[in-house]
Amino acid sequence: MIISRTPFRVSFFGGGTDYPVWYEKNGGAVLSATIDKYCYITTRFLPQFFNFKYRIRYTTREEVRDISEIAHPSVRECLKFLNINNGVEMIHTGDLPAQSGTGSSSAFTVGFLNSLYALSGRMATKRQLALDAIHVEQDLIRENVGSQDQTSAAFGGFNKIEFGGERKIFVQPITIGPEKINMLQSHLMLFFTGFSRTASDIAREQIKQTPSKEKELTIMKQMVDEAVNILNGNRISDFGRLLDESWKIKRGLTDRISNSQIDNIYDAGIRAGALGGKLCGAGGGGFILFFAPPENQSRIKEALNGFLSVPFHFESLGSQIIFHNVQDMSIA
Repeated sequence: MIISRTPFRVSFFGGGTDYPVWYEKNGGAVLSATIDKYCYITTRFLPQFFNFKYRIRYTTREEVRDISEIAHPSVRECLKFLNINNGVEMIHTGDLPAQSGTGSSSAFTVGFLNSLYALSGRMATKRQLALDAIHVEQDLIRENVGSQDQTSAAFGGFNKIEFGGERKIFVQPITIGPEKINMLQSHLMLFFTGFSRTASDIAREQIKQTPSKEKELTIMKQMVDEAVNILNGNRISDFGRLLDESWKIKRGLTDRISNSQIDNIYDAGIRAGALGGKLCGAGGGGFILFFAPPENQSRIKEALNGFLSVPFHFESLGSQIIFHNVQDMSIA
């Protein structure tokens, strides 16, 4: 039996430049951090006593005889990709709801691949996990997804991630000291809007609009380095103001990224003392992130008292195998 633990993430700048349609021509970059909220996947080879070969448990329970019958696209394609021929049982649980903008779908794919490698007696590098998950989601499932979520989930940490060229992905850890990291974290607040969305549907429209949004995406990419420069300086409040600028650009990429309800939540947070913020992920719902001085945060919570506030901290490990027990499949 194998148990993998894979972190979710919050993305600060550069989202949208991690789609291949953009970075294969222009190069892309994001600034993001994984957080101490996780996707857990338990995997084992299924004993041969059942009249089905695969038992898959997430929000739905599937019991099927053939891989092609598995409805969950990531489970089905990961099993095919790694040529797993034995029967498998998979159980998924998570700390945050799916389709909420924190990279949950890619965390699942990375975590499941990690557990399948371990189940097969192999050990994948973080880079291999990231590239395999990108391949599964973009090429096999053909989801409308970028490349930052898989990379963040595999590597973990607070990173500038670059996309494009021969390397495809390049992960550069942000090396500011713990005091400044703690200061940044103390200014961040995460609220759940109360509704989720299907990121692929929203991303499809953004990808379609990419050729006409070159100016906006170029600015959003440049903001990654600007944010790093802010972190290297002494005016942490500028990070929040830059988030506000970035969100105003992002919400204009398509009319599906935001809506009146999201705008009302954001405006309420700003009026209560936040310097900036953004909706996490592709848009349309899920979690909203605010940057606010600690002394203003009680007012923001009061202004948004109908929405769940989720405390979090950065994490640095990425996808991990936290339990490994060798399984004897032989039958006497």
